[in-house]
Amino acid sequence: MEKNLLLCILVLIPTFASSDFLLTHVRNIKKRNADNDLVVNGMEIYSMKIDSKVTSRFAHNVITSRAVNRGNVSKEVFFDVDLPKTAFITNFSMTIDGVTYPGTIKEKEAAKKQYEKAVSRGQTAGLVKASGRKTEKFTVSVNIKAASKVTFELTYEELLKRQFGKYEMFIKVKPKQLVKDFEIEVDIFEPQGITELEAEGTFITNELQNTIKKTFSGKKGHISFKPTLDQQRRCPSCSESVLDGDFTVKYDVKRTTPDNLQIVNGYFVHFFAPTNLPKLSKNIIFVLDTSGSMSGREIEQTKEALLKILDDIKEDDFFNFILFDSEISTWKETLIKASPENLDEARKFVRQISAQGLTNLHGGLMRGIDILNAAHEENLVPKRSASIIIMLTDGHPNVGVSNTQEIEKSVKKAIDGRYTLYNLGFGSGVDYGFLERMALENKGLARRIYPDSDAALQLQGFYDEVSNPMLIDVELNYPENEISDLTTNSFKHFYDGSEIVVAGRFVDSNQNHLSVDVRGEGAQDALSYTTQQGAEQTAQAFQEQQYIFGEYIERLWAYLTIEQLLEKRITATGEEKENLTAQALALSLMYKFVTPLTSMVVTKPEEDGNEEGIADKPTEASPVYHTYASPPTWYTSVDGDPHFIISLPQKKDAICFNINENPGMILNLITDPVTGITVNGELIGDKRVNSNAKIQNSYFGKLGIANKHLDVKLTVTPERITIENGDEKTGFTWLDSVTLQQAGLTLIINRKKNLVLSMGSGVSFVVVLHQVWKKHPLHQDFLGLYTLKSDKLSEQTHGLLGQFFRPIDFTILEIHPGSDPKKPDATMIVKNNELTVTRGWQKDYRGDPAHGVDIPCWFVHDNGAGLIDGVHTDYIVSSLF
Repeated sequence: MEKNLLLCILVLIPTFASSDFLLTHVRNIKKRNADNDLVVNGMEIYSMKIDSKVTSRFAHNVITSRAVNRGNVSKEVFFDVDLPKTAFITNFSMTIDGVTYPGTIKEKEAAKKQYEKAVSRGQTAGLVKASGRKTEKFTVSVNIKAASKVTFELTYEELLKRQFGKYEMFIKVKPKQLVKDFEIEVDIFEPQGITELEAEGTFITNELQNTIKKTFSGKKGHISFKPTLDQQRRCPSCSESVLDGDFTVKYDVKRTTPDNLQIVNGYFVHFFAPTNLPKLSKNIIFVLDTSGSMSGREIEQTKEALLKILDDIKEDDFFNFILFDSEISTWKETLIKASPENLDEARKFVRQISAQGLTNLHGGLMRGIDILNAAHEENLVPKRSASIIIMLTDGHPNVGVSNTQEIEKSVKKAIDGRYTLYNLGFGSGVDYGFLERMALENKGLARRIYPDSDAALQLQGFYDEVSNPMLIDVELNYPENEISDLTTNSFKHFYDGSEIVVAGRFVDSNQNHLSVDVRGEGAQDALSYTTQQGAEQTAQAFQEQQYIFGEYIERLWAYLTIEQLLEKRITATGEEKENLTAQALALSLMYKFVTPLTSMVVTKPEEDGNEEGIADKPTEASPVYHTYASPPTWYTSVDGDPHFIISLPQKKDAICFNINENPGMILNLITDPVTGITVNGELIGDKRVNSNAKIQNSYFGKLGIANKHLDVKLTVTPERITIENGDEKTGFTWLDSVTLQQAGLTLIINRKKNLVLSMGSGVSFVVVLHQVWKKHPLHQDFLGLYTLKSDKLSEQTHGLLGQFFRPIDFTILEIHPGSDPKKPDATMIVKNNELTVTRGWQKDYRGDPAHGVDIPCWFVHDNGAGLIDGVHTDYIVSSLF
């Protein structure tokens, strides 16, 4: 029988194209064969090609990698690709010795049983996870026999966005070994004509520069990059590849009119990007988080960015600063014109900004909206101007109105569609989902700012995108009786260097002409005209058929429609959300796009050991969790806030991670389908919201341990221990000292300290009781869980803890000073991922429940997705048993 590899891939979003590939046998350290430096660990990648065809901004990308096992034993080979977050995977296949194993797209619910089976077995042969600011990594592996060949082929599509006057396609290049036949080939066809075309790579040396071949003429453009083996070498005698970095293609099209209409086979696309318009003045409010969590590097980088932004603000603009911590403060009481004198005063104000106190986000936003309202009502700003709010925060609202739903409602009501709200989330501690919903409800967007050395440039870069509004209230109106299924056709702002794209389907699929009324408000007067496209123009524009792939306008329409439906789902509720989900799902299945609502199932050869694997595509709003380490005698544990500690005795080291979730959530810690043992934990929080904490504490307040083969359930809380054996129920308190033995089970309660539960297979669990002062204003009693003899569970054990009962390997490289002198940073290679980690400590409370003992461990920052399988929300379950 054949075995299935399940790829459940979550959200995607569009701007560039990227591919990072790696084929290597991960069980060995890389060794070069002196006679053949093309072979690494017995594997040779003899061909790797990225073939991109771009037609009218829509990119169709095929990555093909071919390898052969030069060894004399079977090898596990990995295919890694860094995809743009903006792409939809449309196909994947493996061909082994002439036999092809294709992928099929299914509804996520239809594949649910296979997905859960894969999770329970801990198999991760196919994965998609965040790998950078712009990319997500797709990984699949397969075992191939000695002398066998394998071909991997992955296809994905995306709509290239125009920014700063150019379309950009981004390709991540990282083969990690020399490749005999390596090639990137890009063909571009633009009916409007191409005016400029460029290609560059961060890894391009002077010698490699000449290997980039670029030509364009009229409607066609072509780029190829095909370095020889010697050109790939880092040095003449090296076997390491210099191909490691970003390869970027940029181009723009000829614009003799403000827009361009294209009609093919019953579908149309309308590109709108007028040029040479006078710039609108803008009214911009900066609403800035200056709470204590922003202190240090974050506030200094924010100030650095603001000073550069002040250099770019134009004299016709109006602006103001709102600062929020525990209190709300403003630079000026009204919007201020950007005169040289006012800009100088603003620079002095920015330089003295400091961070302290709590986070009154609601108060800051409402003050900014009030100032904009007053400026318009009192005619302090030009009638023809663009009003924008940019809000920056690094945490959660915790003073004033702190309920995020209430904040969303009041902000939406106050803005009332008049202004655009952009929310910038600094670092990983923000509630990104909240920021995204609030921005989308107010015609804006959210953007994550990564807390790196270039954070100031990220902030300034975002401002540059929205700094030059050309039109407001743009509407593209199409004949209602001729068009169905139209994408978004009204836009609050049009920015210089960008482009508006609208697509639709004709009611009559044979229609080949269209008339569109365009409206907008410019700096000096209204923009109003009618544009038309007829059959002759369409036929003339598409004469070079060899450059066009498939029904590209139809697929562009489907891509854009799905993307917008998924975006609308973010803010929708109830029946509206159900309808949006149904529409997006139907299109995803029809056009074979892997989206948050679909999964890809890939058939693998029968003899391959990994029956199923999981590929989860994370959203930008996925919750954040962290990673750490533990003691050699207790394989895994979870305790505290909750801190997961993973012992790696073979390394004499440990890895750890935290999970931040809301009270009431139940997490699956251990599931073993063979022994029938399951352990779940329910989270509790503090007695009240801690106004001084950026992220609220959560602990395990209830644990459920079950053995379905013994028909036993143990429920543990800080107050009681209840054991259910069939229909019989027995209860104890932590004031009892008990030893209970029955068939296949031993329970020992050590009064007010811990309990030890041993079960049939020999595995044991220790539950530690943490008691706090009963009158403590904030904290309450909680539990910790430690495992003993976890090797008595089967190899199919999974869960947040259970997946680590089997040995994992990691390598630490490049240890160097971190931001904290006492905690060095390093690069960790684990599960075929490169992660930035920090040396830290977590508490082991086995011997001292009150104070604990510090355990050194490697802490993985930001999302920890390279360590645990999937994302932590995959482990949320509906009940304790």
